[in-house]
Amino acid sequence: MNYNFDQIVSRRQTNSVKYDFAAKYGMPEDILPLWVADMDFPVASGIREALRACADHGIFGYTEPGPEYVRALQNWYSSHFGFSIEPDWVVKTPGVVYAIVQAIRAFTAKGDSVLIQQPVYYPFARSIEENHRRLVNNPLCCRDGHYTVDFQDFEDKILKNQVKLFVLCSPHNPVGRVWTREELQKMGEICRRHQVLIVADEIHSDFVYPGHTHTVFGALGQEFLQNSVICTAPSKTFNLAGLQVSNIIIANPRLRALFQEECSRNGYSNLNTMGLAACQAAYESGQEWLEQLKLYLQENLKCMKDFLHTRLPQTVLTEPEGTYLVWVDFSKLGYSPKDLDRFMSRKARVWLDGGTMFGPGGEGFQRFNIACPRSVLMEGLTRIASALKE
Repeated sequence: MNYNFDQIVSRRQTNSVKYDFAAKYGMPEDILPLWVADMDFPVASGIREALRACADHGIFGYTEPGPEYVRALQNWYSSHFGFSIEPDWVVKTPGVVYAIVQAIRAFTAKGDSVLIQQPVYYPFARSIEENHRRLVNNPLCCRDGHYTVDFQDFEDKILKNQVKLFVLCSPHNPVGRVWTREELQKMGEICRRHQVLIVADEIHSDFVYPGHTHTVFGALGQEFLQNSVICTAPSKTFNLAGLQVSNIIIANPRLRALFQEECSRNGYSNLNTMGLAACQAAYESGQEWLEQLKLYLQENLKCMKDFLHTRLPQTVLTEPEGTYLVWVDFSKLGYSPKDLDRFMSRKARVWLDGGTMFGPGGEGFQRFNIACPRSVLMEGLTRIASALKE
């Protein structure tokens, strides 16, 4: 099948967080949303067929997937990443952020230190602080628009703060790094040396640009697999966020039991019936759709780079190695972070995620979601350029 990603499908009047709640978030009603990380594309045909069959059956009782669900997951990770998953390693949750929170509660106590690498996906910080843990930041280093890890600071922070858990974002949101095998191994070795558990958020793993390779953290070796909780989901890959299903890979039986106990304490057991059907269908039949989508996103990225180069030369785009999110530095415009956010929403009428929400190092940046029809992306960029010209 050939999928038409240029087609504009209206999401208004569908209770879309992205489109229908501008006023609730204090935004103008005519704002163009390029913020939250879901896509403006209809899902693959196989997923729609699976959901249609589920709806036609008409009964939506408690659901537990059979062995074919896990086989679909196993086949996907084996063929795409060379990573083998045993069925009993899989713990299903309604989302990756939910899983990160459960891991923080299961493996640390109030007052314990948890390490993250800012600027990073903002729910990480919230999950730590709202659960009364101590946030420790190993800030990413940016040189010539390329982000790296300060490994000396990484280890020093762990020792100084007696860090118990590290939340790794891989690939990294928002800076777009796809960590090399060597970088992951170095972080993993430091954590093992100091008894720090790694919770790896790998939700963007299927979006990697040519020349880069995503390495599942557990694929580094048994010693790393046994010291990690690997958070996966079809939600970003196949645009299924609203169906709320994630697959958390925990090979270590002791860690898995602790994690499951924490989930049980929160009263959650069976997942959404539709989400399970969609997840299985996605991993069984979504490959063609995903390959076409990735080519389309590459062209979106190219058009965005060309536009910024010619129309907004004062900006600096961080070249993404993965994800469909693009991190752009507007600091040369001279706005304060608050004024930059206001300029985007009130003058340009484009809804972006302001960089400060991602923590220290995000000042002056804006995060774009380019998983939309190209005409929508170009309209957003044109609005920004026109507003600056005025």
